[in-house]
Parts: sequence; C-alpha cells; structure tokens
Amino acid sequence: MSKARRILIVEDEVMISDALRAYLENAGFEVFAAFDGEAGLSMFEELSPDLIVLDLMLPKISGERLCQEIRRASRVPVVMLTAKSAEGDKIAGFSMGADDYVTKPFSPRELLARIQSILRRCGDGISPLYSRMSWNDGDLEVNFETREIKRRGAPVNLTPNEFKILSSLVKYPQKIFTREELISIALGDDFDGFDRTIDSHIKNLRGKIEDDTANPRYIITVRGVGYRFEAASGRSE
Repeated sequence: MSKARRILIVEDEVMISDALRAYLENAGFEVFAAFDGEAGLSMFEELSPDLIVLDLMLPKISGERLCQEIRRASRVPVVMLTAKSAEGDKIAGFSMGADDYVTKPFSPRELLARIQSILRRCGDGISPLYSRMSWNDGDLEVNFETREIKRRGAPVNLTPNEFKILSSLVKYPQKIFTREELISIALGDDFDGFDRTIDSHIKNLRGKIEDDTANPRYIITVRGVGYRFEAASGRSE
C-alpha cells in the first residue's frame, strides 16, 4: 500500500477546517490543520506536506505572506481557499505562486477533485525550487535536472537510493527526516526490513560527499530521531 499523501489545511474557521479535514481523510489523505499563519508556517517546515490548502485572511501571518514564504523555500502545491472572489484577488493569488484558487462557499467534492488533479500533475514528488543547488563555494553541487552530483567539480557516483535520499534531504534543508521517512523515500513503503538499513545508506553517502565522516558538515545526525541536511553557505540556480 502506498503512503498516504499529506495535506496541510491552514484555515482559522474551525468548522470549515474540521469539515474539510474529515472529507479529505475519508478520501485517503493524511491531513493536518493549522489555525493561523504562524502555526501554518511552522507546520509546513516540520511536516513537508504534499499540498497546502491555504485561507488568505488569517491571524498572525496573512495567507498572502505565508504563500510568499512557502514559495521562497518550496514548490509544494498551494490551493488558496478564500472568500476573496474578485478577479483582481485571483490574479494576485496566482502571481504569488498559488496553483489553484477556490472561493467560499465551496464544494468539498470539487475541491477534492482539484487537489487530486494537482497531485497527479506533480507525479512522483515535489520538484525542487531550483534546478541546481551548491554549497560552500561549489564544494558540493546537486543538479536535479541531470541527476548529477559533483564534489569540488568532480562527478560523484551515487546509487539510485543514495540520490533519492540526498535529493530529499536538500529539498527540505533543516527538516529532520526520521529513518522511516527516508526508508519510504528510498526503498518504498513495501520495504520489509529494519529501519537501521537507512544508516548504511547514510554511511555510504557520507563517504562520498564528506571530508570527515565522523564530523560531517552536510548530513547531520539528530540523535534518537534521524537526519537533516545542513544548508549553510548555499547557492541556488
């Protein structure tokens, strides 16, 4: 069975949020809810959702500002759900990076269809915000279009699983990935083995991109949880 897609609802009207959450969970999604923009930003960074349903009129941080913050870090699909129905509001929403714009009152059935359509277009995963990323003046470079990794300008040969792990880590810098999440990314949900299997992949990956595997500068161990990517001194193109 494939892993359920994660949807984050950022909506301050609790009745709407609860009703939409129940409807999406019934459709097979794993759903999380935030009731203000500040909590929405925190949950986006923590959960790495597959799609965000975003109200615009939010406390603490507006939906417009939250969408802009999300777009600086990710291409995760965003569906704006709002009472703002004027043409200018819709145009502004799309210019901020929204993938769809649904006005209230809305049909949950129609919203579900739009969400499913967007996720189908996304394919196997969220594309990175940039096609190429590098760190520490070119010490490490990841090219997502060509699936090439370079270390100080020299090609690094990674296995398909190693590339999946590394690319997932760098797409969400500072996010802590559990071993279970990385197993799902690299080996699939049907993998029947030990979660420590991922440690072997990390060890091999560090051996290819780190100067000192005992004191790594890129793939950092978070004790008792998993791993994260240290994104200091990075560039994106």
